[in-house]
Amino acid sequence: MLSNPSWKLQRQPSALLVVVACTAWLFASNAAAFYLPGVAPTDYKDGEKVELLVNALSSQNTVLPYDYYYEHLHFCPPESGPAAQAESLGSILFGDRLYSSPFILNMKKDEQCKLLCSAKIPSADAKFINRAIREEYSINWVVDGLPAAKMHLDKTTGKKFYAIGFELGKLATGDNLPYLNNHYDINIHYHKEGDNYRVVGVIVWAFSMAKLDTSSGCMPPADETSYEHVYLDENNDNTVQYSYNVKWELSETPWGTRWDNYLHVFDPKIHWFSLINSVIIVLFLSGMVGVILLRALHKDIMRYNASEVQEDAQEDFGWKLVHGDVFRSPKNRMLLSVLLGNGAQLIMMVVVTLVFAVLGFLSPSSRGSLTTVMLVFYVFFGSVAGYYSARMYKMFGGEAWRQNVAMTAFLVPGLIFGTLLVLNFFLVGSESSGAVPFGTLFALIGMWFLVSVPLCLMGAYFGFKNPRVDHPVRTNQIPRQIPEQPFYLRPIPSILMGGILPFGVIFIELYFIMNSIWAHRIYYVFGFLFLVFMILAVTCAEVTILMCYFHLCSEDYHWWWRAFLTSGASALYMALYGVLYFLTKLSIDNVPSAFLYFGWTFAMSLMFFVLTGTIGFAACFIFIRKIYASIKID
Repeated sequence: MLSNPSWKLQRQPSALLVVVACTAWLFASNAAAFYLPGVAPTDYKDGEKVELLVNALSSQNTVLPYDYYYEHLHFCPPESGPAAQAESLGSILFGDRLYSSPFILNMKKDEQCKLLCSAKIPSADAKFINRAIREEYSINWVVDGLPAAKMHLDKTTGKKFYAIGFELGKLATGDNLPYLNNHYDINIHYHKEGDNYRVVGVIVWAFSMAKLDTSSGCMPPADETSYEHVYLDENNDNTVQYSYNVKWELSETPWGTRWDNYLHVFDPKIHWFSLINSVIIVLFLSGMVGVILLRALHKDIMRYNASEVQEDAQEDFGWKLVHGDVFRSPKNRMLLSVLLGNGAQLIMMVVVTLVFAVLGFLSPSSRGSLTTVMLVFYVFFGSVAGYYSARMYKMFGGEAWRQNVAMTAFLVPGLIFGTLLVLNFFLVGSESSGAVPFGTLFALIGMWFLVSVPLCLMGAYFGFKNPRVDHPVRTNQIPRQIPEQPFYLRPIPSILMGGILPFGVIFIELYFIMNSIWAHRIYYVFGFLFLVFMILAVTCAEVTILMCYFHLCSEDYHWWWRAFLTSGASALYMALYGVLYFLTKLSIDNVPSAFLYFGWTFAMSLMFFVLTGTIGFAACFIFIRKIYASIKID
């Protein structure tokens, strides 16, 4: 049955706090109304067909999705064969595979005991299905853009919410044997708008019933032990009869807020706690930076400039001692400039994407829209990468401009794409629908080579064409010897200390983002995420400036790489958090799934490293130019 199907898809601190508080209140007060610009509702007439689409099966325990019509699952296909549905690039990359289904739904027309088909399941496939049940795979359907869900009760708040997906099967109490759900009770909520009707909710209850009781409308008794379930014999062939009921219920929920039940937060106060935690860190850092800038640094500049007009000029001391070396070009200037260019590209992508998300243009109803928009912006901001990398490399005195352009265009994107490619082979080997089709891979390569690379070349052209950035002080020909540094100012300890605070800003919100990726939950609080990102940027800047000032006062002028690595070290803690999440929140026990998880964790940590490192470097660069431009140098 359906073996090797040909139809498979190819595929300033105070001012900042005021802004944060006001903006957070605005976002929170509007969180309940989830009406999205650019998304039009679909109106149905009485009796009009409502299409039910099937999506890939998913499990939090394996992170390996499978096509609904995967040959080993033996679900009932439509008579004319499943028809693949058009999907966005982001939807495909995240493993969505939408197909038509044999379910017949007509607006306001209830159905009982509708037979789908009788499926013959060989013993080998019975083993696969039983293993999938033990691994807690969920079935995913979509009706009018809404995912089918199962209703749950939040014991903390006492509110009901929709959990996306429903069980493929369950484990029997006592003997722990897996049984297959073969009967679906589909409850569709609709809202009346004049003479038209709109779908506002889809609830599915799945049951395992060896025999259908038509007298009860094919609804099983409340006691699960009082009727026979469908157990698949792993030593013999099996026959399973699939059926479904349909019930339409009038709802007072308007179409504009139909996603509210899906977008459930188990503890709404946790986001506020995350924001307050981040603000406290910024206040702490802002206080320290304020003390340095308004007291220590101001006194230093006054003292340095006053010594110049004295008859017996005193010997230089403090950070002024290294003025002849502070702008000496760093080692590995090529690599640093390439990373800075790619970091600027990522910063622009994140900022613009978050602005679109906060304005409501990226909705859950548009599947994969967030990933698609991020990819598009990343590609188009290749020009920013080329320009910024060229400007930095030229400032460092580099002359190998061809190598700079090539590395900017291919190094970081190549690492990310290479990770995707390797992980994709694992998915192909596991016969998972999460494997990106070769057509989609070629589309990604086309976007990279035909759009991003030319834009990077164009940006680099203008970057090298502009005059070199002049420094406020001259660089000595002979490097100054750096005295021995205290332990806490040595490279590794200072970098590791500097990465803690930026990670402390985002770790709570990171938990929700990880849940959205690996636990198949919808992340939608982009207002909070935007505020956390702004606070993260401020924290990276302030931490790097603090550590840089301490190093300069200790006569250590090797600040270029250290500025990048200090804030970028937060990515190390992000990777360690990924390990902790894997050990405490997931139940993955197979090698392919673990490899996939850590592969994507590496890719995310790499991008976070480049992004935060660039923020810290840019802030430190501006700070150092300002302080050395404010003193008099002979």
